[in-house]
Amino acid sequence: MAARLFQGLILQMKDTVDRTFGVMDATGTIVACTELPRIGEIREDVAAELSYTNNLIVCDHFTYKPVLGQSSRFEYAVFVKGDDEVAKNICGIVAVAIGSIRSLYDEKHDKFTFIKNIILDNILPGDIYIKSRELHFGSDVPRVVFFVRQMSNQDIAAIDVIANLYPDKQKDFVININETDIVLVKEVRPNVDAKELNRIAKSIEDALNSELMISSAIGIGTVVGQLKDIAKSFKEAQVAIDVGRVFDSEKSIISFENLGVGRLIYQLPTTLCEMFLSEVFRKESIDSLDNETLFTIQKFFENSLNVSETSRKLFVHRNTLVYRLEKIKKITGLDLREFDHAIVFKVALMVKKYLVSRENKS
Repeated sequence: MAARLFQGLILQMKDTVDRTFGVMDATGTIVACTELPRIGEIREDVAAELSYTNNLIVCDHFTYKPVLGQSSRFEYAVFVKGDDEVAKNICGIVAVAIGSIRSLYDEKHDKFTFIKNIILDNILPGDIYIKSRELHFGSDVPRVVFFVRQMSNQDIAAIDVIANLYPDKQKDFVININETDIVLVKEVRPNVDAKELNRIAKSIEDALNSELMISSAIGIGTVVGQLKDIAKSFKEAQVAIDVGRVFDSEKSIISFENLGVGRLIYQLPTTLCEMFLSEVFRKESIDSLDNETLFTIQKFFENSLNVSETSRKLFVHRNTLVYRLEKIKKITGLDLREFDHAIVFKVALMVKKYLVSRENKS
């Protein structure tokens, strides 16, 4: 990647410099040059000599100047054809340009790797502060993690689509986790609200759908103010997707802060969930309820346990709905018209969904 940057810069300078010049790496291999056929040539003797000095050297009518890396060791060198003062001046100017673009590339790459190591827990918490200072990284800037999962038509170009939406590589970092999952670590303004976070997630969803015909699910973590907490926001965004796909499967954008009781259920062991269901449904199993009955229950909950409103939405007589509720009470022992019973039943339905999702995964 660095070689491509060097070649691009050299081609831009070519018309203003009336000399052959280029860049070679520490092995002596030419990686960029105004004369393209020279790329790939190896000058081992020159590389060996440059490894012992930081000064200009002249060899075989070419002037060389090392470009030092962060370790102050020779990693690349600029060369210019000629051994006169003009060649030396050109060599110095090109070395400064190459060194600058190299520093920008290394900083960007190191920041990207740094963020990736944080979210994947590949760096010790105590090292995060030290590394952030080395990289001149704002450690107290508000950031949030968006976890994007491709649900259909996975495409490797998805990461480029998201990266193009947020091109500021010093503030926003787009990271590929695996073949389906992509993470956006985004810097946000202080006191950003949930509406703005959903707008960002929606723009990602729309871009993937319109450009690549990919449907996606997007989890949103909480906004954090410290670099070390990015890992926490990442895990929250991941949980948001996993929990949301179980309890709110019709939603494509799920925020961790809105998971509610589903988040608690998702953390319970399956044995405890099965025990809870057996205690709630002592008379009959929840599986004994047919689809029409379950649909009636769903609508009853959606309409805040209001019998009249639910019967209107279901296009049935009020007495018909009351009869169905009585039937449910007879089967399960729970009267959904009573608030406490309704809560228990609602949680039981969520627990059942969770168990079914675990069975499908295994």
